[in-house]
Amino acid sequence: MSHPAQLGLQNASSPIMEELLNFHDHALMIVFLISALVLYIISSTVSAKLTHTATMDAQIMEIIWTILPALILITIALPSLRILYLTDEINDPSLTIKAIGHQWYWSYEYTDYGSTSFDSYMVPTENLDPGSFRLLDVDSRMLIPMQTQARILVTAEDVLHSWAVPSLGVKMDAIPGRLNQTTLMTSRPGVFYGQCSEICGANHSFMPIVVESVPLKTFENWLEEL
Repeated sequence: MSHPAQLGLQNASSPIMEELLNFHDHALMIVFLISALVLYIISSTVSAKLTHTATMDAQIMEIIWTILPALILITIALPSLRILYLTDEINDPSLTIKAIGHQWYWSYEYTDYGSTSFDSYMVPTENLDPGSFRLLDVDSRMLIPMQTQARILVTAEDVLHSWAVPSLGVKMDAIPGRLNQTTLMTSRPGVFYGQCSEICGANHSFMPIVVESVPLKTFENWLEEL
């Protein structure tokens, strides 16, 4: 999860988020190079004496600064489109979970295991255990087995919501009457925090999301206890 004074993104905990981090670094380096080049050109233009007559009619230079931005846009667009298609790719998921947004809590249904479902409410500040996170911890976490392809079906019962977990690279709108889907696979065990990312009313800030990634055996034991 994020921490105070953090400048970058959260550590990746899923393959999709690793791709997003790599693309972020890739695009940022291009931005830095462009900024340095523009700053150099501006400083040299301001400080140098323009006495070269060829600068008034430089067709080769015009061709370069027309083609070069196009090539830069291509180097940004290609990996971006690749990641966009990866986020929509759902191949034979081993698990399907339905996340339903309410005002102002989430409910989860494990449709592969009969009628297994539960509601997930934020833990009030006065009921927090030592070491728990205010406005982030819930009374019932969504458990998934690690390194397992899971399909998340997202919808809402009342108003617009958004199911988002930054460290997993997941953000999907929850729309009443519509069923959206996204894929999720954690690369390591852990607890990952998110929040509703769509302004949904007075208590929008108080419907957190907690996803816990556990070994498969622990997940099966948890399902039997529900």
